[in-house]
Amino acid sequence: MDQLNSFLNKQGGGQQQQGGGDPNQQQQQGGGGGGFGGMLNNALGGGQQGEAKEDGLDKAIDGFQQYVLKEGEQNNESAMEQQKDNMIADGIRNQYKSFTGNDFPIKDK
Repeated sequence: MDQLNSFLNKQGGGQQQQGGGDPNQQQQQGGGGGGFGGMLNNALGGGQQGEAKEDGLDKAIDGFQQYVLKEGEQNNESAMEQQKDNMIADGIRNQYKSFTGNDFPIKDK
């Protein structure tokens, strides 16, 4: 997985560290970047196209990461970052259902 992140970073489709700031805070770089990495990222569901397909829970997770955890802009995430957010959303949905016996009110896209 680190090799894929490294490859995408070199191609402009992954995450890059923003210089001079907190080393734990990351700035998301364009999923729609040029070159092969940008095309691969878009094909895997990253970038602006992937953001448009997010449901309300995914958007809430992005808002939490951006405003509470201060992880930077979440409006143009890489495919891997969007997959991570989707896994978090699935975990929330599963825990909600096991606790209440009902499906989560926001449907998954």
